[in-house]
Formats: sequence, C-alpha cells, structure tokens
Amino acid sequence: MSERAAPFYCPYCGDEDLRPSEEGTVRGAGAAWECRACSRAFRLKFLGLLAPGTAGSAPAASPSPSAAPSAPDGGTP
Repeated sequence: MSERAAPFYCPYCGDEDLRPSEEGTVRGAGAAWECRACSRAFRLKFLGLLAPGTAGSAPAASPSPSAAPSAPDGGTP
C-alpha cells in the first residue's frame, strides 16, 4: 500500500483541483494536500480499521434541556 492516499474532493469547498503539498511530510503524520480553488491546505491521515460490529452503532442522542418546550410567556411550563 502506498504512503499517500489521494483525495477526490476538497473537504472544505468540494472542488476537485487538488495537488500534493510541497511541504515535507513526516511518516505517520498524514499527507498534505492543497486545494487550488479555495486556497486551503489540509492533511489526510489513515487512523485504522473499526472493530467488527461497531460501524453505525452510535448511541442514540438524548434530548437536550434547551430543546425542551417552554411556556409561551417564557416561564416554566
């Protein structure tokens, strides 16, 4: 497997005009890329594989207190 994985789109603007950065890359630090459309630079780094059975099993979010309905006059319901 190669050291550098090539992105297809800029994670900021979605454009496809990406070039490898001239910045030196330290092994394991991630590959640096430059987007010519939005003039941003970013790094890509492979973190690892997920354990079997963990993909898509995020815990359900409980409603936050700020999302609870309140009385129309601003008081406690």
